[in-house]
This record gives sequence, C-alpha cells and structure tokens, in this order.
Amino acid sequence: MAAAPVASPFPALPSPSSFLSTSTRRRHSRALPPPAAASPRAAAAASNTGERRRRREEEQAEAEAEEFEKQRKEEVNRKIASRKALSVILRREATKAVLDKRVPGKGTRRLLPRTVLESLHERVAALRWESALKVFELMRDQVWYRPYVGIYIKLITMLGKCKQPEKAHELFQAMLDEGCAPNLESYTALVSAYSRSGRFDRAFSLLDQMKSTPGCRPDVQTYSILIKSCLHAYDFDKVKGLLEDMANAGIRPNTVTYNTLIDAHGKAGRYAEMESTLLEMLSENCKPDVWTMNSTLRAFGSSGQIETMESCYEKFQASGISPNIKTYNILLDSYGKAKMYEKMGAVMEYMQKYYYSWTIVTYNVVIDAFGRAGDLEQMEYIFRLMKSDRIKPNCVTLCSLIRAYGRADQVKKIETVLRIVENSDTALDIVFFNCLVDAYGRVGCLAEMWDVLNMMKIERIKPDKVTCTTMIKWFLVKGIDDHRVQYLRDLKDGRSTDNK
Repeated sequence: MAAAPVASPFPALPSPSSFLSTSTRRRHSRALPPPAAASPRAAAAASNTGERRRRREEEQAEAEAEEFEKQRKEEVNRKIASRKALSVILRREATKAVLDKRVPGKGTRRLLPRTVLESLHERVAALRWESALKVFELMRDQVWYRPYVGIYIKLITMLGKCKQPEKAHELFQAMLDEGCAPNLESYTALVSAYSRSGRFDRAFSLLDQMKSTPGCRPDVQTYSILIKSCLHAYDFDKVKGLLEDMANAGIRPNTVTYNTLIDAHGKAGRYAEMESTLLEMLSENCKPDVWTMNSTLRAFGSSGQIETMESCYEKFQASGISPNIKTYNILLDSYGKAKMYEKMGAVMEYMQKYYYSWTIVTYNVVIDAFGRAGDLEQMEYIFRLMKSDRIKPNCVTLCSLIRAYGRADQVKKIETVLRIVENSDTALDIVFFNCLVDAYGRVGCLAEMWDVLNMMKIERIKPDKVTCTTMIKWFLVKGIDDHRVQYLRDLKDGRSTDNK
C-alpha cells in the first residue's frame, strides 16, 4: 500500500495562470496595442542594417584570414632565416678556422668577405702584425679581392707602431705594384713608420720624395708626425729645421703641433722654450685647448713647481678652457708627490661633488700617494674600492702596492699581491719585476729576490741593468759577494745571456 503523501508545511502556491484574474488578463490585453504593420521605410532600414552586418562579418573574416596567412608566412620566413643564419655562422666559423690555421685547400679562395675583414681589423687593432699580414695575404687570394689604398694605409700605420719599417715599405711597394696610386696619407704613414723607429735618414728622404710627387706634398700632419718622433729622441735641432721648412713652404703649425712641442719641452725641463712656444701659439691666433693646459700643468707639477702650476691652471680656466679628468689626475699626482695631501683631498672632494668618475689612472695616482705616505690602510681601502668599481688593476697598480709593502717590511702582503697576479691575466713588464726585486731586497728576503729571475724566465722577460744593479746592491748590503753577484755583474755587462 502506497504511503500517503506528506503534507507540506508551506501553503499551496497558485498556478502561474491564476496570478491574474480573467478580468485582469482581459484588461491588460486591451492595454497592449496590436503590432503595427511594417512601413516601407522601416523595412528598407532593416534591410540595410542586415547588409552592413553581413559586410562587417565578411570583412572581419577576410582580415582574420589575412592575419593568419601573414603569421604563417612570418613563421616560414623565420625558419628560413634561422637556417640561413645557422649557415652563415657555420661558414664564418669555418672561415675563422682557416684564418687561424692558414690551411690551404678547397674553399680558401671563397671565404666570407665580412669575416676576413673583421679578422683583419681585430689583428690590426691589437697590433698583432704577423697575424694581420697572414690574414691580408689570405685576403689577397680571394676571388672577391680588389686593391684598396685604405687597407694598405691601416696596415702600414700598424707596422709603424710595431717598429717594423721594412715590412711597411714592402707593403707600400706592393700597393704600387697592384696599381694603387700613392697619396698623401699613404706617404705620411710610411714616413711615420720610419720616424717611429728612429730611421730619420729614411724618413727625411721620403719627405723630399713627397715634395716632388704630384698630389703628395707634405702637409701639417706630416710635419707634426716627424716633429713628434724627433722630440721623442730629444733631437731639438732636427725639430728646428722642420719648423723652418714648414715656414718656407707656407705651412702654419696647428694646435697639435704646438701641443707636441709644449709637451716635449716640458718633459725635457726646457721651461723657457715651453713658455716661448705657448706665447708663439697665442700670437699666431692658434687657440690652446685642454691638451695644452694638461701638458703645461704636467710639466710644472712633475718638477715640483706647484705655485706656477696653480697659476697656469687659473689662467687657462679664465680663458674658457674647461678641465677634464686628465687634468684632475695631473693635479692629484702633483700634489701627492709634493706631499700636499690637503690639496689632494680637496681635488678628490671636488671630483666627487661634480660626479667625475675615477679612471684607472686616478686610482693608481691615489694608491701610489697613500703608499708613499705609508698609509697602508687607506691604500688598501682605495684598492678595494677600485675592484668594487670593476676596474682591473694593471702593472702600475701592482708596482705601487709592492713598493709600499716593501717600504713597510710587509712580506706577507707582497705574497698577497703575487697571488693576485697568479689569479689574473695582467700582462707583467720589466718594471713590475724590478719593483719586486727591490721590495724583496729591502725586507731582506734575498732567496725570494733571487727566485724572481726564474719568474722572469717563465714570463719571457729578460733582466735589464736596473734588475742586475738592484740585486747586486742588496746582496752587497747584506755582505754577500758570491757567485750570484758575479753572475749578475756578467749579465749586466752583457758577458752572460743565460737567465739562470
């Protein structure tokens, strides 16, 4: 028997149709107007609306189709470009392998021009002249090679900096043999190559040859290069003759020429000539620049004439010449060597106030100043600050540290510097080893001083007279005059060449 239905506690709800009575439904039906028949104008408007909607939908569909096709093509092109890029990279790597190994054979005459030129430029910039000439020889074998004077000029200039004047002359002759007409720049590069190596007879002969070659008459740059080389050799008589030659040819010295003269006279201690050159520069309406100021300040500052240096600094500033970071480095170095630490600190505060970023020269100057003053704590703090600024120490930095630790009898600190050298790729020079020899000798570590010779042999650096003289001095100070001292005497006089 089926159970009786359970009565709901809620009252029964009326049906939806019973919400409104019959009369109410009748009243509402009368209140609503019957649908009006569509007019012709409304029908046309509705038709136009539908047409526009369909047109928009079609245009949107076409745009989506075009966008899809565009994306598909871009993806295809990206894949093709990736394959081409990979091919180019592989070819460039293969080209570099040929350039590095110089392996003749298939494909060596069809190397990528861009890669060959980049490799040549890298070697020229790094002054790797032997490797650069090999790459250039390989480049001349390529099917796309055409002689170009500009490349020859760069190579000749590089060889001049590397003191290879004969190689530079061979390249100059090869340039002529390939049909390239010599110009002023190529002749000037060759003159510079000979003058840098002290071959002044050949350089002056080329200068006379230029005078008789159409379109190659020497200009102020040619003379300035020759003057600079002569000044490096302190041959002021040749410089005087070159200046007279310029005057006879109607060539006026420019700012670079005068700056070279001022700098050379200052380094040679010829202060009267330096001042007369500066006055001549002003009388010729040749405007001095910051290089003129720096050369003048360096000359007086390095000789301890601090008041004259400061007076020149004020005059140059009054004439409208603004100092640069090199100017402040010169001031720091001059004040440091003169032990005028208050003025040195004032320059450092000024640089910090006006946001002058320290360079490696700035750090080296300050480290050396604190080392000379015996303030090792401040010196080490500046050295840590240098490393935190991600400025790599060079030989000058290391020499200042070793020199300071040697004066302070800090043997363990010297060994710390050597560990820094072992963990870095800093290129060492003879000055570093001479400082190391002197520091070990000063603290009485003669065995370690003698071992420096082996370190130099590993670095392929030959001892010079300073090395031998310093070691002999410290051996004799300790009362030692044995076979080691005799060997050093022979090495110094050239009677022995074996670096034991």
